[in-house]
Amino acid sequence: MAVPSWLERLRAASKTALVQDGKRKIHYLFEDGKEMAEEYDVKTGQLVSRKWREKNTLGGSGKWQVEVGEPTSPLLGALELELIKESSSNPVFMRKDTLSSFQWRIRNLPYPKEVYSVSVEKEQRCCVIRTTNKKYYKKFSIPDLDRYQLPLDTAALSFTHANNTLIITYQKPKEILAAEEQLQKELKKIKAANNGDGDCKTQ
Repeated sequence: MAVPSWLERLRAASKTALVQDGKRKIHYLFEDGKEMAEEYDVKTGQLVSRKWREKNTLGGSGKWQVEVGEPTSPLLGALELELIKESSSNPVFMRKDTLSSFQWRIRNLPYPKEVYSVSVEKEQRCCVIRTTNKKYYKKFSIPDLDRYQLPLDTAALSFTHANNTLIITYQKPKEILAAEEQLQKELKKIKAANNGDGDCKTQ
């Protein structure tokens, strides 16, 4: 039996939608019990955030893992917030996509652009950030390419540096652009609940 494609899995998932604060929130529940919550800007259709949650070993809901969007969570306790404040000068890695590209931002990196190199490791299916001064090293994957089983392309990768932030851009392949366009058409057909916070499971 063929493995269902990612688009097929999205279609098969149970979905609920809610429009709130200028964002269209979609909650997916997959057959294996995994949950995915996405937020799109209502005006532009741009993905603002994507989070994942799996059942823990006791069968309860685990913590949300952020794939796209701000990494900090409003559910953090006071102690954790204090710890975050203390380390506010540490580099902060987050993904913030555009309509045509995947994009990552690493804040609090003060070194000039020529210090950085960003490369694709095709065998390991990841991208690697290195610095000549050995002050920062980061390896990260592109889950979207894994889900669609697409190869990584060195030519699609670029980076720039401004305001102590390293910005890495990976141009979305045409297969993903086509799939996202198709998905957006289908998501628009889902009737959104308009009763405030209502029954939205993305909270």
